[in-house]
Amino acid sequence: MGSALLSGCGGHKHTQAQVPPPPSLPHEKPVATPPSAETTREDEKIEVPAGAKAIFEETGIASWYGAPYHNRRGSNGEVYNMHAMTAAHLTLPLGSIMRVTNLKTGHSAVVRITDRGPFVVGRIVDLSLAAAKALDVYLPGTAKVRLEVLQSPAPLDTGGRWAVQIGSFTGEKAAAELAEHMQKRYQTAKVLKFVSPVGDWWVRVRVLDDDRQRATTLAHETETAEGSVFLVRLD
Repeated sequence: MGSALLSGCGGHKHTQAQVPPPPSLPHEKPVATPPSAETTREDEKIEVPAGAKAIFEETGIASWYGAPYHNRRGSNGEVYNMHAMTAAHLTLPLGSIMRVTNLKTGHSAVVRITDRGPFVVGRIVDLSLAAAKALDVYLPGTAKVRLEVLQSPAPLDTGGRWAVQIGSFTGEKAAAELAEHMQKRYQTAKVLKFVSPVGDWWVRVRVLDDDRQRATTLAHETETAEGSVFLVRLD
């Protein structure tokens, strides 16, 4: 394995990352009737052909996110609106349309993937506030769900631009040290250190040509003393 293929970070040992609690609830009365599952922006409808069948399914834990991400730009370039029917996923193409079903209550909603996340081990999707209300995830904070991708603007199994995101770090120093280490050791990498809206620090590594296989290898081999490692699709 040469410099064109990133490998793990020597000297960093893996530890179990602490899972943060669900987001705090806004000081407002929860909506008794779930909002429509067919809207993304207030004036936009999700068009799904009648009888559309799932091209990909996944089961796992959903969470939701609202403020302080509301009105900030998401991964697809749009300003995130927590009152629209959207979601964040780590690896499905941005713009994909999927049906999410709460396996406990049976409630379903159709959402559009506009962002990346959740960056918490053991979770598969982060719902907008509106989607969380529609799916009974708003009050408990998390729920077991089934995802069914109905439409995607790009192939799920081939292509795409891929990277690895590492964190979160409680302080800038730890993130800076890891970023510096990786940049020096793997000179073909593009390494970015940044702070999230909630104040924790992250390191994102873009491998040569944003290649999926290289990014997957890096994600599998990287170990950190703080935080976790996530494979992320950028497009």
